[in-house]
Amino acid sequence: MPNNINDILSEPEIQENKKLIDDTIINFLPTNHKIKEIDLLYNMMRDYPLRPAKGIRSSICLFTSEAFGGTIDDALLTASSLELFQNWILIHDDIEDESELRRGQPVLHRKHTVPLAINAGDSLHGRMWSLLLNNNLLLGTDLTLDIIDEFIHMLNETTEGQHMELSWSHNNDLNISEDDYLVMCTKKTSWYTCITPFRLGNLIATKSKINENKFVEFGTNLGIAFQIRDDILNLTADSKYGKEYAGDLIEGKRTLILIHLLDSCNTSDREFIESFFNNNREFRESNSEKLLELISKYKSIDYATNVCNNLSEKALSEFDNLFSDLPDTRARLLLHNITKYMVSRNW
Repeated sequence: MPNNINDILSEPEIQENKKLIDDTIINFLPTNHKIKEIDLLYNMMRDYPLRPAKGIRSSICLFTSEAFGGTIDDALLTASSLELFQNWILIHDDIEDESELRRGQPVLHRKHTVPLAINAGDSLHGRMWSLLLNNNLLLGTDLTLDIIDEFIHMLNETTEGQHMELSWSHNNDLNISEDDYLVMCTKKTSWYTCITPFRLGNLIATKSKINENKFVEFGTNLGIAFQIRDDILNLTADSKYGKEYAGDLIEGKRTLILIHLLDSCNTSDREFIESFFNNNREFRESNSEKLLELISKYKSIDYATNVCNNLSEKALSEFDNLFSDLPDTRARLLLHNITKYMVSRNW
């Protein structure tokens, strides 16, 4: 394994597969149109896919297929569709969260207005289903429908989790339990970041209907750890992170860090925290440093890190159980390294 955990994504096979995915998506998406408004739409649809991204979900799908005896070619359209899913849902997510940056650049709706960005996200969503249907010639109708069924399940879980999180912010609910947070993360993050990419790779390789529980416990623990790590990085990472520093606090997100802080603080500090989230974005931006001081005071990042580490250990142990009977291939090694990277990265 590379000495630096972040160097894992520089492995040649991962870079080669990422290029395959990028080329598949860019060659699939429309490039230009004689009607200027539609031409702008096409440019907007290509914006996020052209920005530098890690491609974790597509890599998981491709290497899982290889690890179980399948091929990159068979999984390529499905893995590319996972990336399209990631891109269109992030366009909507950035609007819902009132975000400022995505992958180090202004979010799409800051560049082109909210209505146009929503429409571009909708357009990418439609193209995702079109790309998935192209599997029919490659994999056959039955397997294509099974893959689409996995995507439908992933979409339903993800939007349910997103609705939970958005509702907490909209209702300014500060009485969220740790268990509530774990359910939200399972739905919002685990299914589309971990469970589904692993299940899809296995499904494509084995050509058989997925066992309902296969990869769920492993992917749940890995996905929650991934999300907690993301929450931590939002408050600690440097410019490589690519998102607005302390953006989670400014956007009013309920993270495990915040939940621990609220459970641990004294009455006076809780009054400030409540006033922080009762105020508008401008107030939160100007007072975020004080909230960060409280997070440090009550060691809430340390607490979240410990929870993340415990879930990471479980996920890595479950990985060994799931993949131990498979040949000791390069694909299996890279999957293990990606799994470790997801919960240990520092940007």
